[in-house]
Amino acid sequence: MKISPEEVAHVAQLARLRLNPDQTAKLTDELNAILTHMDQLNQLDTSGVPSTNHALDLSGPLREDRVRPSLDRDQALAGAPASDGQSFIVPRVL
Repeated sequence: MKISPEEVAHVAQLARLRLNPDQTAKLTDELNAILTHMDQLNQLDTSGVPSTNHALDLSGPLREDRVRPSLDRDQALAGAPASDGQSFIVPRVL
């Protein structure tokens, strides 16, 4: 047994889950099956397998970074409810 019913109950309590004894027993069996399967996977030799972050070779549709003109300070501050001429004035947050 990889995980005990007491450990399952403890983790359920940490997750703020209320499990009755039948649910605890069922979850213990299911988690033990998962952990047993993980042990089988850990026995495989994956030294020749390159690491990947996704099963498919994906490329993002992102554009190249380019320097472009932006708003000048007066235009950016024109719609501000309050400014000091240099930056926005916002309420103090503590």
